[in-house]
Amino acid sequence: MKTTDWEKLVRRLELRLRLKSFPVALKMLEEAAELEKIPFLRRPGRQLTFCQMLNLARNFDWTVGAELKDFIFPSCSSILGLQELPESHRDGTFRSIVWVATKADGRRFEESIPRLPAGAFAAVAVAPLVYNPFAPDLVLVYGNPAQMILLINALQFTDYKVFDFHCVGESSCADAVVRCLQEKKPYLALPCYGERRFGHAQDDELVMALPPEALEKAVLGLDALYRRGVRYPICYAGAESDLSPVFPPAYLKLEEMMVRVRAGSGRHLLVGVTGGIAAGKSTVSEMLAELGSPLIDFDAIARRVVEPGTPGLQQIVDYFGRQVLAPNGRLDRKKLSDIVFGDLEKRKKLESFTHPPIYEEFFREIEKITARDPEAIIQVAVPLLIELNLQYLFDAILVVWVPAEVQIERLTARDGISREAAEKILQAQLPIDEKLPFADHVIDNRHDLEATRKQVVEVWNKLRETAARRFRGDANGG
Repeated sequence: MKTTDWEKLVRRLELRLRLKSFPVALKMLEEAAELEKIPFLRRPGRQLTFCQMLNLARNFDWTVGAELKDFIFPSCSSILGLQELPESHRDGTFRSIVWVATKADGRRFEESIPRLPAGAFAAVAVAPLVYNPFAPDLVLVYGNPAQMILLINALQFTDYKVFDFHCVGESSCADAVVRCLQEKKPYLALPCYGERRFGHAQDDELVMALPPEALEKAVLGLDALYRRGVRYPICYAGAESDLSPVFPPAYLKLEEMMVRVRAGSGRHLLVGVTGGIAAGKSTVSEMLAELGSPLIDFDAIARRVVEPGTPGLQQIVDYFGRQVLAPNGRLDRKKLSDIVFGDLEKRKKLESFTHPPIYEEFFREIEKITARDPEAIIQVAVPLLIELNLQYLFDAILVVWVPAEVQIERLTARDGISREAAEKILQAQLPIDEKLPFADHVIDNRHDLEATRKQVVEVWNKLRETAARRFRGDANGG
């Protein structure tokens, strides 16, 4: 069974969204005695509402547990499945006291509220998730609307789905907690009057309930969006400003770029080849080349566009100074890397100098290859393909994968560095496992060359089938 490092995930979530309060772990318990097994758990010592419990966990930093006798109203305990809803609630009387005009409205109100099955549980516990208090049944995250829309964007980043949200009114715990537990999917809710009055939810706060497994998906999505420039806080671009500089360049030139990658007859296939450092991308590329796939190497292009005398190098020197040049007048890539490492603005500036000529050379190489072979299956080696969000340029993505431990072993042997130095290099890069969701094809390169070659041949045959389908579709006008 997978053990999740909740502290690591929560810290990454807090970093990306700058949350004001702790994400809350919730656990439904079939026996009240199970509360005593939870470390540092506090019992209320007075009757309270579920809203208060959540506030104690997310703002007071407490682990809190309660059973039926601890709740002041059956409206809380019945929603959580600790008891049946009393007749005074079922017939609409309770809701008609404050929330609706008539008992008939109150009855419809109660009928609309989703509830856990009565008697299914005997107790509930909540705690800051960061402390790994127990295996949670769900996670509650509180934030403002801007934070929540980014959280939704992150959850939709892979395996996109439209989110449906509900609002019964005065019972947001039903909208979030119960629906999430019943349907095993994220639910966003407006904290209700009670949660704002008794649980101190702020005016601008929303709450999202997440199945535990969705939290890792959310964090990976937030990381991916961050690399693409989508971040919290969301900075204003200005209602009367020229917005073209703040859009990704591909947004404004997308149609032009799509035409150029489909140069010539357009019957060729572009395969992006990527992976992690020391994963063996070059080995796989050589095998593909032997099978007949011409190679475009982005690393080689990136070196060519900053050779002495190129406009790219001149722009870099004009901005960063002659300190980035080696004594022979060539670019000192190590010095430049040290300058831009960890400085997002400087890195973006560097990319504005190098990316246009890299793309231009890339398009020219496609044109050369397709002039010779209009139906070529072209492999394009791009180490930072995922990090730079270049997936849209390719018909298929091939990830060369090895476990992180193998990367470390190969790095230490290849570069003659310590294990600690190799680990630091890996920490500064996107983990190789996080590239897998983007892959159409994966080569497991941890074994011997023959095992790798067998996989490469299998992928090559699949790519040929894809290319043949495309040719048939084009020939038939599809």
